Amino acid sequence: MNLAKHHLDIGLFSTRRDEQLAFWQETVGLPYDHMGKLGGGMQQHRHHMNGSILKMNHSRAPLPDLPPSGIVGLQIAREGLAAARPLHDPDGNAVTLVPRGAEGVEGIAILLRVNDPAEHDRFWTEAMQFERAGEGRYRCGDSLVVVAERGRVERARASQWRGPGYRYLTVQVWDCLAEHAGIVARGGASGGEPRVLGDTVRYAFVCDPDGNHIEISQRASLTGGTL
Repeated sequence: MNLAKHHLDIGLFSTRRDEQLAFWQETVGLPYDHMGKLGGGMQQHRHHMNGSILKMNHSRAPLPDLPPSGIVGLQIAREGLAAARPLHDPDGNAVTLVPRGAEGVEGIAILLRVNDPAEHDRFWTEAMQFERAGEGRYRCGDSLVVVAERGRVERARASQWRGPGYRYLTVQVWDCLAEHAGIVARGGASGGEPRVLGDTVRYAFVCDPDGNHIEISQRASLTGGTL
């Protein structure tokens, strides 16, 4: 995979804008970047996170009552910590500040509950072409995807990615069309055909074996080209 940025991003959805912004900026200490409009009463509040972006997507309308995704936690590396500091955001999403380098976490780690670890191993190493960094650990740039636990995950339909809590991760690439087609050809499932948002980004979705969405993003500010 030809990465345009060597850091994964993660997106969550919430109806509690003010509480979420206070938590991520003041309690966690993430610098605020900017707000982008997604349409349909949805605003994306972007925060810097060791080169990654935390996307807090605020919905004015109630979110669909969907089963939880398989994304069960987020670890953020932090200089100067002597021990891990577990936290929960206002909606109960787990986030832990960890000493930089602990268990290989240099930027962020996205934690998954999975139905079948073997299926995930094939998906992350073959379809997504991430580097295996240990049992159930997959590296993309300086970010990790970690199979943290095995348990039942109810697979969502491809169209269902806007629900409460952590819902997707983002890979920034040079060519969205080529990477989306390549992932599908290598056995990944499409979660949404490529589309363009103004002159900002071309994006598409694929799904992991449990239906978690992965955004394949070609962002003009990173690639410097036209979409």
